[in-house]
Amino acid sequence: MPSSTPFWSVVAIATAFVVAGLASAHHMESAGHWVTGMNNRVVWGVPHVFAVFLIVSASGALNAASIASVFGRETYKPLSRLSALMAITLLVGGLTVLVLDLGRPDRLIVAMTHYNFRSIFAWNIFLYTGFIVLVVVYLWMMFEPRMNRFVGRVGTTAFAWRLMLTTGTGSIFAFLAAREAFDSAVLAPMFIAMSLSFGTALTLILSALIFSIRGDGLPTELMLNLRRLLAYFIIAVAFFVVVDHLTRLYGAEHYSVERFILLEGGIYSMLFWIGQILLGTILPAVMLMQRRCSTLVPTIVAASLVLVGAFCQLYVLIIGGQVFPIDIVPGFTETSGFFDGVTAEYHPSLAEFGLGMGGVGLALLTYLIGTRVLAFLPTAAFDSGPSS
Repeated sequence: MPSSTPFWSVVAIATAFVVAGLASAHHMESAGHWVTGMNNRVVWGVPHVFAVFLIVSASGALNAASIASVFGRETYKPLSRLSALMAITLLVGGLTVLVLDLGRPDRLIVAMTHYNFRSIFAWNIFLYTGFIVLVVVYLWMMFEPRMNRFVGRVGTTAFAWRLMLTTGTGSIFAFLAAREAFDSAVLAPMFIAMSLSFGTALTLILSALIFSIRGDGLPTELMLNLRRLLAYFIIAVAFFVVVDHLTRLYGAEHYSVERFILLEGGIYSMLFWIGQILLGTILPAVMLMQRRCSTLVPTIVAASLVLVGAFCQLYVLIIGGQVFPIDIVPGFTETSGFFDGVTAEYHPSLAEFGLGMGGVGLALLTYLIGTRVLAFLPTAAFDSGPSS
């Protein structure tokens, strides 16, 4: 990697995010969660938005490797190793935020050795750890020339596993019947589409970054293929969002939550229409479909807008879904005095954003170090090797 100054500059920025995340986690652990905006009604705050974003994106980051080894598209082969590394680092970053946010990281071993198999959370522990192990094996098949003949088989297994992983993550919310904004079977396939969109956007940005640091730039044909894929995935996410809301509007019992999200939710309605729909869907889709915007800079701008929309979408889904009051006894009005029927208050603290950005910084830092230590970037010898 000939250009060291840009590399170490980005490493310094990522390290600063990691330090900020550790300081935030220490502050929250020492003082207690009262220093955050979370409370008894909003138990998943901004750190969960970051964590879910990173976990969902980790599955989609494997797109390039899957397309090359499973579907035989040679164009994506130069990014195979890089996308596998990206998948691992994003997942590790997301899981780190989860562990540090849940309040008792010292009891992690207990959570990993005692399971309630009726809980989707227990299933996801196996899905997440299994994904990391499988992608490590996948990388071994790519790195070792004698194992190249197994890349296609392992890649197919990894492709199936990532679908299960994203379905499991979406099902965390879909299975929560008590929350009207969550209880929907559409969330599982929507999370798969979200992973494809978010992961492809991150692949474009991080690949362009690392190729730029190396000094040769992202290959034009590869960039054009990725931007075309991203446009399709944006449309897929939009389709499931529309289906989800139309499904809820079809049932009269969901009118109140739909009115809250779409019209009367204040900041949540603004984030939905301006952040998710306008900035995160319509604008990048139009940019990616315009031939005059087919250069690298507009493509990176469009991918960045997709990530802005991703955060808005997850914020509205996770936090907006919690602040909306639970309908404890459908058809009746509760008057217990414990804020029944009242929209919850949530104001995220700086520590929450610090912890979330720490996870992003950890993912970026391990990604950069990985490219420095091992041959994840394409070489002439690697490009000419077998792809499946």
